[in-house]
Amino acid sequence: MTTANTSPDKLIIFDTTLRDGEQSPGASMTKDEKLRIARQLERLKVDVIEAGFAASSNGDFECVQAIAGVIKDSTVCSLARANDRDISQAGAALKNANRARIHTFIATSPLHMEKKLRMTPDQVFEQAKQSVRFARNLCADIEFSPEDGYRSDMDFLCRVLEAVINEGATTLNIPDTVGYAIPELYGNFIKTLRERIPNSDKAIWSVHCHNDLGMAVANSLAGVKIGGARQVECTINGLGERAGNCSLEEIVMAVRTRKDYFNLAMGVDTTQILSASKMVSQTTGFVVQPNKAVVGANAFAHASGIHQDGVLKARDTYEIMRAEDVGWSANKSCSANSLAATPSNSACKIWAWCSNQRQRSTPLSWPSKNWPIRRPRFLMKTFSRSSAMNPLQQKKNTTASSRSPSAARQARSPTPTSSSRWAAKKFAESPTAMGRSMPRSRLSKRMSKAARRWCCTRSTPSADRPSHRAK
Repeated sequence: MTTANTSPDKLIIFDTTLRDGEQSPGASMTKDEKLRIARQLERLKVDVIEAGFAASSNGDFECVQAIAGVIKDSTVCSLARANDRDISQAGAALKNANRARIHTFIATSPLHMEKKLRMTPDQVFEQAKQSVRFARNLCADIEFSPEDGYRSDMDFLCRVLEAVINEGATTLNIPDTVGYAIPELYGNFIKTLRERIPNSDKAIWSVHCHNDLGMAVANSLAGVKIGGARQVECTINGLGERAGNCSLEEIVMAVRTRKDYFNLAMGVDTTQILSASKMVSQTTGFVVQPNKAVVGANAFAHASGIHQDGVLKARDTYEIMRAEDVGWSANKSCSANSLAATPSNSACKIWAWCSNQRQRSTPLSWPSKNWPIRRPRFLMKTFSRSSAMNPLQQKKNTTASSRSPSAARQARSPTPTSSSRWAAKKFAESPTAMGRSMPRSRLSKRMSKAARRWCCTRSTPSADRPSHRAK
């Protein structure tokens, strides 16, 4: 009787925040910013850091070269198209890397070959073989990706992948370039490829999924569990083109939390996840949504009384992960300092919203000293003349115009104080209703200091008013 091997396989975490993540509109980074993030990724102990696309520009070449010179513990990778020039640039940029990898790619789907490359399948096949052969002379670690692989013809894809393995490719990445895949279908797609290609065991199989249908993480996990992939390509906070890439923190914590199911080992230091998330968010300016899994401000927050009672008795009643394991100081339980116990529930709705924007790691409470730096952007200061007036102002205008022409003119130009007070009052009554009634394009400025003070005093019963005033 044979005993099954229960020792876990190694799952390689391939981070592409600095390459694919930077392709998000507005997420470009400077050389120094990329170096800071690369060092944080090394502290996070990711296995591979894709530092950029060396051939795309002189700036990107310098970034890849600089990162290759300082990173010692992780493999540094550069992307390159399947041509000699790109591969030569990638090799030159990675010359000083402790461990280097060249990642070359070419599109293999009928749509991309016909419309974008204007090449026949035979031409693509030869180009893929030649590029891997050339790259192998510059670097021992070669990754090959058939762009838009999931929408490629199965027979043609098998033919290409078998050939590039024979030419020396050590990692095969099957990308869902446009986020079209469904988890079960994607997992079986990779499984079929591995079964049909005779030399599939000579390479590590990798997944690279986009989030256009919101299934990047699910598809990646299916590729690992069903398809047998042992590398996941992902980004911090799910940063990436269009709807983003597979989220690193979600993949890592899913595999770690459900180790009983995946039976995979990783070298990632999960306590560095939150630091990496905050660094990427601050560098790119992309705010992490409060309810984002693992790194969101509310990921380990408990507001319901039933939940708080359970967590106080035993944390695992409502927490499947420890907040400390991903870098948080502790979970957040809003009990004595909860919104319900604050002096004014309506006024504190503003404080709660601002607190989420600041990624606070302490229980929400009435601000004792300072109001948050980031105030709700949709609390306006003034209306422009072309903007539609709010209902309160329209009513005031109707009354004023019936009195005198001068009063009507004055009413048609609302003062900053009156419009700010209206915005604050509407938000205090119902933030969601206000968001529906006033488009962001019309709410151009933040709530003024006077409106903040007015909101606190007018919406707070006199017996419960705080002794301080917003400064």
